[in-house]
Amino acid sequence: MRLAIALILVAAATAAAPPVHAHGTPDSFAELAEKALPAVVNISTQQTVEQRRRGPDMPQFPPGSPFEEFFKKFFDQEPGEREGRPRRTTSLGSGFIIDPSGIIVTNHHVIDEADEITVRLQDDRELAAEVVGRDPKTDLAVLRVQSDEPLPFLEFGDSDKTRVGDWVIAIGNPFGFSSTVTAGIVSARKRDIRAGPYDDFIQTDAAINKGNSGGPMLNLEGKVVGVNTAITSPSGGSVGIGFAVPSSLAAPVIDQLRRFRETRRGWLGVRIQNVTDEIAAAFEGFGEPRGALVAAVMPDSPADEGGLQAGDIVLSFDGKQVEKMRALPRIVSDAEVGATVPVEVWRKGETVRLEVVVGRLEENDPASASAESGTKEHPVEALGLVVARPNDELRKEYELDEEVLERGGLVVVGVAPGSDAEQKGLEPGDLIIEADQAAVNRPKDLEERIAAVRDAGRRSVLLLVNRGGDDRFVAVMLKTEAE
Repeated sequence: MRLAIALILVAAATAAAPPVHAHGTPDSFAELAEKALPAVVNISTQQTVEQRRRGPDMPQFPPGSPFEEFFKKFFDQEPGEREGRPRRTTSLGSGFIIDPSGIIVTNHHVIDEADEITVRLQDDRELAAEVVGRDPKTDLAVLRVQSDEPLPFLEFGDSDKTRVGDWVIAIGNPFGFSSTVTAGIVSARKRDIRAGPYDDFIQTDAAINKGNSGGPMLNLEGKVVGVNTAITSPSGGSVGIGFAVPSSLAAPVIDQLRRFRETRRGWLGVRIQNVTDEIAAAFEGFGEPRGALVAAVMPDSPADEGGLQAGDIVLSFDGKQVEKMRALPRIVSDAEVGATVPVEVWRKGETVRLEVVVGRLEENDPASASAESGTKEHPVEALGLVVARPNDELRKEYELDEEVLERGGLVVVGVAPGSDAEQKGLEPGDLIIEADQAAVNRPKDLEERIAAVRDAGRRSVLLLVNRGGDDRFVAVMLKTEAE
């Protein structure tokens, strides 16, 4: 498995494209920017962070020293008595108004775990904001502010009409510099950057940086075709590769968050995999690789009741073609819960048409989520690894021991070719229990241990790895920032 490029969740370039007809190079973006800027806001959040302070070791004194008893009393205190005071942290991001009543769209990661959210308008007014709803899977959130007068707003455009090479502009607050406008083109569409199960990003070369997250990507008509979300960068600054959630994906999610304060996604109940060249060739008469291969059907699921079988290749769902495996989760999620939809599959050399009643995906049910959306993988560039939190899918795939999984840890699902991790023998299916002699149960835990090792000036991190029930320690060299 190829190692995914590490992504910095900051602002993704606002990339939108002109209408279907080609346009020449604009003389200026001034008029477009002038109309859009009043609807773009600065979002600041505050969060209380508990600090843990590790004190120094007790000094050594000669026996009977008058200082010994004094220092012993201090160093014998309970750990809780030596914790640092909670501190307030502030972060900045962007957003844009979509309704004059005060409805604002931003990224979920901009407001995640915030105690207070403040929205600053272009005229420098500051308004307290409340969270209407949030969706971590697409990294979107909806806020509401109260205003005595209608607010300027932006409308969504059709991102499906954007083409590679179309002009777009991005507006946001990079590094706290408000009302910043940059321009570029759509560099690519339908990018899967492994940020979530429904990845379908627009890529742009419009300059974006930290603080642009949640800002709008506009086409030349002034319509929002994307929500800036992420960039790829070795330094944290723009290198011309940014990503935005397309409006075709964002608009339905935002509508559900506004109506229900939560998402209500469709659910099929299958575990799927890619149709590779080899798999396509194994199906007589199938032709070029396409669709999603059903690896397993969950009992009593909509797929089971609708007649889908392991070994079927889903070609279309609800009238929409499934070009690649990753397209199916998004198509299913967009389907109306409770609706009866047609499903076309390839089975034993012929096309079979079925009907399935769409179920509802329970967002807090890992089994139902992983069956369709797959495992969420997290690249750890510093180690040359891709890891994931254990789930039923990974447990079965790698035959992981249940008793070992009770200890926690992260499953290795990818190792970069030529990396030190590969040279040290790490391979998919290994379970990382500890890093730097501290338990790691989340990818964030591993990243924090790596950061601590770097801060200490060390070049390698000690991992406790379990394989087949046996523990062993492995010291993996950290990649330098230049690598």
